[in-house]
Amino acid sequence: MIEETPVLPDPYIPGSGTPDFTVAHYDLQLEVKLAANRIAGKARLEGTVLRPAKRIELDLHELSVSKVTAASQGRTVKVAKTATRKGRLVIDLANPLEAGAPLELEVTYAGVPTMLTGPWGEIGWEELTDGVLVAGQPNGAATWFPCVDHPSVKSTYHFTVATDAGYLPVCNGLPTGHRRRSSREEWTWELRDPAPSYLVTLQIGRYQLVAVPEHPTGRHRAPGSVRQRVQDLVLDLLPGPAAEHPEQDPWQPPKDGGDAAGHGSAPVFLAVSPALQARAQDVLGRQTEMMACFSWHFGPYPFDRYTAVVTDDDLEIPLEAASLSIFGANHLTGSWAAERLVAHELAHQWFGNALTLRQWRDIWLHEGFACYSEWLWGAESGHGSLASLARTAWQGLALKAQDLVVADPGPELMFDDRIYKRGALTLFALNRALGDEVFTDLIRSWVAEHRHSSVDTGMFLDHADRHAEAGGHPAGHARAVMRPWLCEPGLPAFPASR
Repeated sequence: MIEETPVLPDPYIPGSGTPDFTVAHYDLQLEVKLAANRIAGKARLEGTVLRPAKRIELDLHELSVSKVTAASQGRTVKVAKTATRKGRLVIDLANPLEAGAPLELEVTYAGVPTMLTGPWGEIGWEELTDGVLVAGQPNGAATWFPCVDHPSVKSTYHFTVATDAGYLPVCNGLPTGHRRRSSREEWTWELRDPAPSYLVTLQIGRYQLVAVPEHPTGRHRAPGSVRQRVQDLVLDLLPGPAAEHPEQDPWQPPKDGGDAAGHGSAPVFLAVSPALQARAQDVLGRQTEMMACFSWHFGPYPFDRYTAVVTDDDLEIPLEAASLSIFGANHLTGSWAAERLVAHELAHQWFGNALTLRQWRDIWLHEGFACYSEWLWGAESGHGSLASLARTAWQGLALKAQDLVVADPGPELMFDDRIYKRGALTLFALNRALGDEVFTDLIRSWVAEHRHSSVDTGMFLDHADRHAEAGGHPAGHARAVMRPWLCEPGLPAFPASR
């Protein structure tokens, strides 16, 4: 039985999150001294008390708090005492607040951020050779600001970051300002669409922002086998030429306000050092084509813009965050292995960043969809048909242990590659069972109905059943197709053609 009610805290990350308080908006002011790897911050959290509470706990990892103030509906709320222990900032109020009461907290803090160690390795704030990287998934946000670090708590953000001259801090969303302060420089960024704290990031390096040109035609063809079977449908549904963003000023919002609803695309930028700029433009230049491909399949790109950060250091894996991705210098190879990772991270803007799991056990809703998107792009770009890419993945899975349940893998296995591949094969099986037209409509409507909200496996099964039945399939057909892939450890047979 797949439950649909989220549990706070999440059993996969039991030390993070709180059932007492949710945050609608963060205003983060940070001073970063790179040589000392030291930060001084002030965080303002605007939120709501969820149940009667005299104590509010936030996630904060090994940073010192010097002051906490609180207010509700314009009136000061007396803070009796505060304490930091075991990755938590505990705020005791002098008097309890009722459920539904607005609460604004302001926390002044400082320290040397340290990474958080869990079953998945070290996460959070990380020093680079010449800069900073933040890898927040799944609960690393607390290494650099006080937060409610749970994926179902989505908030908007305003960032003010001051650091050494010559370095660019890259945050989520749109850059909105820049000024020089002697040997320091200050930037402001704004994320206008809600995101969970783990998808909020700060990347600092000797970066320059470079616009990626709109891909030449602005049009998209359905990929691989889809193109062969639904060519007439594609011609009817293709959007007109996408709005171009020539000579886009990286410090100005797009002239259309960033609303991609009209054309499905958004401005794309690289944040890269001059030494890597040429390679990055060559290897990452097809991201606008990928965006057009995914916008056709899934609906409009869900954020104001997209930024790909390239670190001078090598990274073990690329990282996704709301409205941006982070790649290492080692990912600029131009190989299909690297190109599929670029597609994978971009696809997370729809699946993971706009539609975010309620609980971590539903990680396949992120990684399975992103892996399936790799295959869509592979078919579009000539790296094999959708079916051949899916079969290769299935053959690899057949050689591995059959001891994982995709819909609830457990915290130690939540990033196991089998979740990625089996999740993608779940979607491939559903596509084959329903046909391209019903499947494409199902995915587009799934994204449209839940954009910038939280989702779970039960919701997707219900959604798929409704659309399958509306498309002429028996009641419960979609669920029956997916259940063996998601809820049983054994690997089902490769999906047959219709």
